Amino acid sequence: MKRVIKLNAKNLSLLPKEVAIPAYDRSKIKTGIVHIGIGGFHRAHQAFYTDQVLHRNSVKDWGICGIALLAGDRKIFDTLSDQDGLYTLMTTEPDGTLTARVIGSVVEYLFAPDNTSAVLGKIADPDIKIITLTITEGGYNFNAATGDFLNDEPSIQWDLKNPKNPKTVFGYLTQALKLRRDRGIAGLTIQSCDNIQKNGDTTRKMLLAYIKEAEPGLIDWIEKNITFPNSMVDRITPVTTPSDIDNLKSAYGIEDKWPVVCEPFIQWVIEDIYTNGRPEWEYVGVQFVTDVGPYERMKISLLNAGHSLLGLPGALHGYSYIHEVVHDQLFAIFLCDFMDKEVTPILDEVPGINLDAYKKSLIERFGNSQIKDKVARICHQSSAKIPKFLLPTIMEQLKAGGPVNRSALVIAAWCRYSEGIDEVGNKYQVDDEMKEILQEKALLSHKDHLAFLRIESIFGDLINSGRFTDTYIDALLSLYNKGVINCIKDINIK
Repeated sequence: MKRVIKLNAKNLSLLPKEVAIPAYDRSKIKTGIVHIGIGGFHRAHQAFYTDQVLHRNSVKDWGICGIALLAGDRKIFDTLSDQDGLYTLMTTEPDGTLTARVIGSVVEYLFAPDNTSAVLGKIADPDIKIITLTITEGGYNFNAATGDFLNDEPSIQWDLKNPKNPKTVFGYLTQALKLRRDRGIAGLTIQSCDNIQKNGDTTRKMLLAYIKEAEPGLIDWIEKNITFPNSMVDRITPVTTPSDIDNLKSAYGIEDKWPVVCEPFIQWVIEDIYTNGRPEWEYVGVQFVTDVGPYERMKISLLNAGHSLLGLPGALHGYSYIHEVVHDQLFAIFLCDFMDKEVTPILDEVPGINLDAYKKSLIERFGNSQIKDKVARICHQSSAKIPKFLLPTIMEQLKAGGPVNRSALVIAAWCRYSEGIDEVGNKYQVDDEMKEILQEKALLSHKDHLAFLRIESIFGDLINSGRFTDTYIDALLSLYNKGVINCIKDINIK
């Protein structure tokens, strides 16, 4: 029986030779980055890139302090604490080949609900040059239809009334940046790593909207001292499962309470507008450009929207994993036609990217059966995803007079999915902050076929487009009467 070794700093030298471990002295690494939202994607992406930079002999200034911001983040904080910030990154190739490496770039970790002052002090530390964020699409707290900051959200109101005891990222950033200003400390860069078009611009807009209410005197200092680069991030990273933990233990004899599983593909494209220095990420594969727009639009409109296109109808048909959906030829044709006919015509040229090759690679990546990316993960928080991933494509095609029938079927499938029961009668949990209104409008849609589109905070004035509503109603009625497979068959032959 393979010897099992608990992952921590003391045991690194005991790990199997085929597992790469940090070759740098972690005790000499100085923290230069604070990351808020230290979940799986950050640990497969930004922390991985930074770990690669730290392997360059002269680099010692860019360790990461991971901030577990929410009460529900205690498990990841406890895991990192127990493992000295170490975790295993498991990369799974389509042929089943598994490689494992231990990432050491997270050298500090804080649990915000228990230690507000320490988090504020860390962000205000002169050594901190960059704050990175993975707070999910919904974490930016804006109305999807108008783009306005949601001041009335209860946690925002709490932060406005209790500035010294914040709960949201906006409350923490505001108080910490105020500390930096008051102490005469240099500015820094706030780097969004979430799947939102113009994520840096969005971060800046939302933070300033909050500060206008909370600390209006801070606005001028932020505008002069803080930069917000736009970026595009990409690496499929499913939720870690108990079987992943067991696989790591059986394959390598490593006991890691929360490893991260990811695909081989990785990409990060960033605007190079850092105000106070940055790691030399370009030496480990990061691409710095003057305009991220074409890259992020390509990725969000093809990969992220493509995920939803597979996930929502796939869930109705009873599939559990994304690779199962894309291996179904009907769904594969549906996805390819969506990318070719509804998305590609509205994309700008993407420097250095062959779109046909990129779209082909997406089919291969979605089809990686070793990733075991759950359909439920893709459907999670669709109310925060669909407005950013799919609605811009719909609006542009409506303006151009182009096709929207595949997009309309995805929206109709979302309506049907929101009922919480698939086509063979299996019930599932609709995991969404807007669950109640989604389910209410989905059930009403059997009589009022446009009820779902009347959720203005999601769809804005889309209901006023007769061309779209006609197409959507046809798709919805077809789902009710013929089921998702026959709907896709009908679209595929058009």
